[in-house]
Formats: sequence, C-alpha cells, structure tokens
Amino acid sequence: MANVTVIPAKPRQELQGLEATAKLRVCAYCRVSTDNEEQLSSYEAQVSHYTDYIKHNPEWTYGGIFADEGISGTNTKKRVEFNGMIEDCMAGKIDMVITKSISRFARNTLDTLQYVRQLKEKGIAIFFEKENVNTLDSKGEFLITLLGSLAQEESSNISQITKMGIAYRFQEGKVIVNHNRFLGYTKDENGELIIVPEQAEIINRIYREFMEGKSDLKIAKGLEHDGILTGAGKATWWASTVKAILKNEKYMGDALLQKTHTVDFLSKKRVKNNGIVQQYYVENSHPPIINKAEFAAVQAEFERRSSMRGYSKTGKSAFTSEYAFSGKLFCQNCGSKFRRASWGKGKNKQYVWRCINREQNGVDKCSATTVKEKDLEQAFIRVMNREQGTESSRFDEEIFRRLIEKVKVQSMVEAVFVFKTGVEVREIMFSPKMECYL
Repeated sequence: MANVTVIPAKPRQELQGLEATAKLRVCAYCRVSTDNEEQLSSYEAQVSHYTDYIKHNPEWTYGGIFADEGISGTNTKKRVEFNGMIEDCMAGKIDMVITKSISRFARNTLDTLQYVRQLKEKGIAIFFEKENVNTLDSKGEFLITLLGSLAQEESSNISQITKMGIAYRFQEGKVIVNHNRFLGYTKDENGELIIVPEQAEIINRIYREFMEGKSDLKIAKGLEHDGILTGAGKATWWASTVKAILKNEKYMGDALLQKTHTVDFLSKKRVKNNGIVQQYYVENSHPPIINKAEFAAVQAEFERRSSMRGYSKTGKSAFTSEYAFSGKLFCQNCGSKFRRASWGKGKNKQYVWRCINREQNGVDKCSATTVKEKDLEQAFIRVMNREQGTESSRFDEEIFRRLIEKVKVQSMVEAVFVFKTGVEVREIMFSPKMECYL
C-alpha cells in the first residue's frame, strides 16, 4: 500500500511574508441606501458596532471602517468608501473585510461575485455576519452566488415598489421637485413650493430680456457679469441653463411629471422620457412666477427664431444677438441672412453687413451689395423720429431689439423695417459717399 504524507497548508502569515505572530488586519464596511432618520441611526450603529468588535479581538489589528452614507447598493461605481476599501485590499493593507450582510455589500450579483473572487485571489476573506459566511471557506462562493441573487431580486422588487409609489403620487398631482436647485422657489414647512421673491426677479429678468431680443447666451453673460448665482449656487451661467429656465413650464405654475425615466434598477441610468412611460401634466400645481400668456409668448419666440431662414444646407441658421442687427437683416434677393464684417484699419475702420450667400458662393448666386452699419443705424433713427415725433440722433440698441422683428434689405440704399406689431416702414439709407460696395 502506498505511503501518503499530508502536507498542511501554509499559515496566512507565511504566505504573505509576515511574522508568525502577525495579527489579522481587519476592516469593516457599512452602508445605508437612504438618508431618512431611521436608516441613519442604523448606519451610525453599524459603525460603532464594528469599531468595537474589531478592536476587542486580540488576534486582530484595526484596519479602519469604510462607510457609505445614503448610497444605493445596486451599483458600486458611486460608492467612494467601498472603492477605497477595495484599493487598500489590493495594496495589501487589509486581510479580512467584515460586513453586516450581502445586501449591505452589494445587491448586484455580478458585483458581489466580482469582488469576492478578486479579494479571494489575494487571500482576503469577506465575512458576512448575518449569513455567517466566510468567502475563504469551501462553501463560501456557492452561498454567495445564491444569496447574492436573492439580494438582487430584492433590490428589483424594491425598485418596482418605489416606481409604483411615485406613479401614484403623480396621478394625485403631487409634484416632486428638488427645490435646492430650483431657482425661484423653495418649500415651506408643509413641503409645498413657495416663491423666493429675490430669485423670482432673476427669472422675470431672463424672460424679459429674451423677449427684448437677447439670445440665451447673451442673457447668460449678463447674469454672470452682474454676479448672479445659478439655482445650484454656481457663478458660471451656460446658455443651456437659461434655455432650460425659459422652457420650464413650472415657472407658470404647471408641472410636467416624469420627464425622465430609469432604464434599469442596476445601472440607475436615467434618460429622457420620449413616451416610453406615462407622463402627467398638472395645471396650477403651485404659485407661478411667469403668467401663462408670457410663457406662451416665449415659446412662440423660440419657434420664430428657429424658423428664421439663413444661408445653410438646411435653409436655417442659428439665432444670434451678438450685435444689434444680428439675425435681423435679410437679403431680398435670395432670402439669406447678413453677416457683420469690418473694412479698413485704424481711423478708416468701419463695420458693414454682407449677404452670407453672396459672401460664400459669389455674385453668381446673389448680387446683393454690402450695407454700412452706420447707414442702417441712421435709417432706424429717422424711422423712429418720424413715427414718434422725436429728434433723437442716437441709435438705441435695446429699443431696436425690442421693436423690430427684422429688416428686409432691398439694396445698399433701401431697407424695410418690419416692426413686431406687423407694421412695415420703408426707408432710404443715404450715405454722403455713394460708393459701390462689392
């Protein structure tokens, strides 16, 4: 009969190159997924429990407590403390991790198994207290797979219940808004939206300036210049932020609910709701800052600007209000917009406006001549003096933006000013030197 000799496994200390008397370096991981008072108490209790539990074991060295507060367990990407703990484990600073349960560690089976195997390869154990499972035991991975799947199913059920609860609130017209980033509003002691007067003035300014002809970019730059903060408390304003305010129905007291939806409960990725799930429109859900007529006028102005024809392959071009005449001059030969340019240098420098179609494709495509900016300004002054019976000699950019819809450029000496009221006034643009600007 063959002679068999059993070779025992090497002690952990020897495998890791440590002294035989070296203690096990143990840390704990704690997490709660919501920030309500009951859960936070559980979170604090977990931290306290594991701190004492590790420090009172004579064979262990305290490796710290890693704790994520108010973070979901369905995905580990946003769990800063969890990821820090894994980094320390991989750096050889920790020998064992203790946690309350598999669901506290992760409700995603894939994540659970990934980290269990990753740490197991390094000889690092994870001990799940509730399930009494040590991942370095022979039965450990089988139980982890089984229990991890159950935890994931539990998370899926919780997600569905939460969605149903939110849907029921929407059906009852209850508006859910993060008021901490909602410029113009806050909540009272009953959780109802109320207007913040000084912030409401900013909203009114944005709507007013847009209707006066300014672009969302120019409005943003003006707010930055005046040191006004965004709803998130930031000093930088983006054109997209202004546009979102101008298109947000909540400023007229209504609320469109479920504008976005969650793709799946694991990634928690939210996307725009293009009809995939139901939406709910609640009228007069809270006090308005902007009246409905003004809000409708702003949406109509968006439509007007987007439909303004310029020279491009699509027949449209982006709205701009960088200069007084930006986006308002239209060639009567081809329908294209005019673009600002400068001629000359130093004392001889002057600004002119040229048909974009002719500028890009030559005189064969459009024969429109160049127009001097000063001639346009003087023509508008004469129109206003005649219409209002005044004798002004100064071009007022703000009045021009507020009153004029567009200017039809007939030639270098003739233009038709179209007022927003629909009135059209023809004016000769006389220049002392009638050069041929080509």
